[in-house]
Amino acid sequence: MSFLSGPTVAEALARPHNGFSALRLALALMVVVSHAFSVVSGHGADEPLARSTGFSLGEHAVNGFFAVSGFLVTMSYDRRGWRDYAIARSLRILPGLVAATLAVSLLLGGALTQLPLAEYLASPELWRFVRGTLLSFKSNASLPGVFEANPLRSPLGTVWTLKYETICYVGVLVIGLCGLLRRRWAVPALTATLALTLAGLEAVRPDMSKGTETALRLPLIFAFGACLYLWRDHVRLAAWPLLGLVAALLLQGHAPARTLLFLSESYAAIWLTFLPALARPVLDPPADLSYGVYLYGWPIQQSLHALFPAASAVALLPPALGLAGLVAALSWYTIEKPALRLKARALGRRTLGTIEPAAP
Repeated sequence: MSFLSGPTVAEALARPHNGFSALRLALALMVVVSHAFSVVSGHGADEPLARSTGFSLGEHAVNGFFAVSGFLVTMSYDRRGWRDYAIARSLRILPGLVAATLAVSLLLGGALTQLPLAEYLASPELWRFVRGTLLSFKSNASLPGVFEANPLRSPLGTVWTLKYETICYVGVLVIGLCGLLRRRWAVPALTATLALTLAGLEAVRPDMSKGTETALRLPLIFAFGACLYLWRDHVRLAAWPLLGLVAALLLQGHAPARTLLFLSESYAAIWLTFLPALARPVLDPPADLSYGVYLYGWPIQQSLHALFPAASAVALLPPALGLAGLVAALSWYTIEKPALRLKARALGRRTLGTIEPAAP
C-alpha cells in the first residue's frame, strides 16, 4: 500500500479478510492495561500515556472502538434494514450486559462483601445498582460492603460508554428511517457540525469539562466512522492522513488539536483494520472476546487490588489480563455466542453474513 494512495474502503471491504475482530480485541486489552494504573491509584491521570498525550491509553482505545462501531453499525443497517438492525443490536449488547451485571453484583459482590450474605442480598443498594446499571448504564455506583478500601469503589466502571453507544445506535436507526443514510451528505453534515462545535469549544473554553468533551467526542468519532463506510467508494486508505495524528500531538494544548486528534484516530482505526499485514486469517480470533474483556476487565482488576492491596499496578496486570480473557471466553461461549444463534433464528437465517460489532 502506497503512502500517498491506496485502495478505496469499498475495495478493501470486498477482500475475504479484515482485521476488525483482532483490532477490537487489542483495543479491549488496551483498556485493561490503562485501568491497571487508575484502579490502584484512583486517578486516571497517573496512567503514563495520559501525561504525554492528554488522554489515557483507555481513552484512545475507546476512540478506536467508536470509530469501528460507527463503520460496522452503519454497514449493518445499510445491509439489513431497520427490523434486522434493531434485533441484531439488542441481542448483541443486552445479553452480555445483563449477565455481567448479575455476575458482578450477585456472585462477585456476594463473595467479597464485608456484610453478611443475607444482609447483602436484602440491601436496597444492591438492587439500585442492578437497576441503575441496566437502565441507565451507571458506572460510578457501588455495591454494599464491596471494595470499600479501594480508591475507586465502582465494580463496573466501563459500562458508561454503553450509554453513548446506545445513543449512537438510536441515531443510526432514526437517520436510516428518515432515509438520510441514502443521502450521503447527511451524515458528513452531522459530522462536520459536531467537529466544528467541539473545535469551537476548544477555542473559547479550553477548560471545558470532561463530560462536555466526551458528549461531543464519542458521537463525533462514531459519525466519522459512519462517513468512512457511506463514502467507501471514494475514500482511499493511505498512510498520509495519519500525519494528522502527529500534528495533533505536536499541537497539544492548542485549539483545535483535540478535534484533529479524534478524527485522525478514527481514520487510523479503519486504516489498520484493512492493512494487509493485519488482515490475515491467522490473526482473526476464533472467539470474539472483546466485549467480555471490556466488561469484566474492570471488576477483575478491582478484585485483585482488594485482595492484594500492596501489589503494584504492573504486578497485577498479567493476572488481570489472563483472568479477563478466561471470563470473556466463558461469556462468549455461554452467553454471547448463543445470543448470536438466537439472533440468526430471529432474523430467519441460519448464519449472519456481516461482521458483528461489540460495544465498547
